[in-house]
Amino acid sequence: MTMMKTTKPTVNEEAGLQRDNVKHKDAAPLLPGSTIGVLGGGQLGRMLALDGLRMGYRMVSLDPAADAPCSEAAKPIQADYGDLAAAEKLGELADVITYEFENVALETVKKLEQEAYLPQGSALLQLTQHRLKEKEALTNAGVPVAPYAAIDSVERLEAALAAFGGRGVLKIATGGYDGKGQRMIKRVEDAKQAYEDLAGSSAELVLEAFIPFVMEMSVIAARNARGEIATFPAAENEHVNHILHLSIVPARVPAEVQQEAERLARRIAASLQVVGLIAVEMFVTEDHQIIVNELAPRPHNSGHYTMDACATSQFEQHLRAICNLPLGDTTLRTPVVMANLLGKHHEGMLQWMEKKDESAEQLSVIPKLHWYGKSKALPERKMGHINILADDVEAALQWVETNHIWRNTQS
Repeated sequence: MTMMKTTKPTVNEEAGLQRDNVKHKDAAPLLPGSTIGVLGGGQLGRMLALDGLRMGYRMVSLDPAADAPCSEAAKPIQADYGDLAAAEKLGELADVITYEFENVALETVKKLEQEAYLPQGSALLQLTQHRLKEKEALTNAGVPVAPYAAIDSVERLEAALAAFGGRGVLKIATGGYDGKGQRMIKRVEDAKQAYEDLAGSSAELVLEAFIPFVMEMSVIAARNARGEIATFPAAENEHVNHILHLSIVPARVPAEVQQEAERLARRIAASLQVVGLIAVEMFVTEDHQIIVNELAPRPHNSGHYTMDACATSQFEQHLRAICNLPLGDTTLRTPVVMANLLGKHHEGMLQWMEKKDESAEQLSVIPKLHWYGKSKALPERKMGHINILADDVEAALQWVETNHIWRNTQS
């Protein structure tokens, strides 16, 4: 496949990644009793804080919302992400700082990087906030990605679509998630409308060639400042309306495909000098080729299965990595299916909780609920998840398929 070149990471960005690695490589481990600051107070921050408390750390978080999920587990600082005075306060209180999602204010992260200890760094954040720069970095690392092109006009979009066989996915370069900020284009004739839909929301767009994949997978890799890397088992992911519905582990692919997926994740973690977690989202084609789609430099929805099914959760692993501790064991102890709970599943979840689950007994599965404590159950909002532990994933999938929580709510 032909690659259409786009913006490369700047020399300063590449130097920043290298500088971060040298700066933190010999950092002394931060032991229990230290304070961990979390930039962001959503469900990922909440689960980081809960594991941090269990491990003996003190937790503090910064988030604009008064009722942010993390505020129940960490000392809250209520302020906008761009509030530099609040960021300074976070830096004063914490021995180490981490961000829990990538759409935080870059300037705030840069300030904390300079004035406090934020080993994830701003360079990696800046890279993963921008789809064009991210794909160029993956290409430079020798990682397979879909052909792509920078788009700044309808004419450019039509030419790129023609080069990609007439089909592609147009995305905003920054800020999109869960299918927001993108349009699938199946005909060149639809290019103008797709461009007009997105051009007003973003100064930069990127077109990716459509990949006829048969499966979506993800691998979460961890790397500490010493350069130690560990990967969690690959998850097979199913989406509904662009939102993750199920993560199935072990993924139902040949062992060599799982191994290659983990190898690519390790290569990415090493190449980008990650400190913390990097979630690598991938497409698997019919002939078992792997194409890397997107990165997330943080704990990830598809890694929630680790909380009950692995020797170490992704949240503990992230804390270990940023505290420069030895990484934990990532062994999968039991097959598992993670099923997301959205706002539209709220009532079904409550009904399930108050009754004896005879189906779980019949199928010999163990459902483990994780509810995020959000105040409003909006229909498509992620409110929680259930990890279904089982002797095999088919039994767990059958439990989800027959459970009234999700029945007739996936359209």
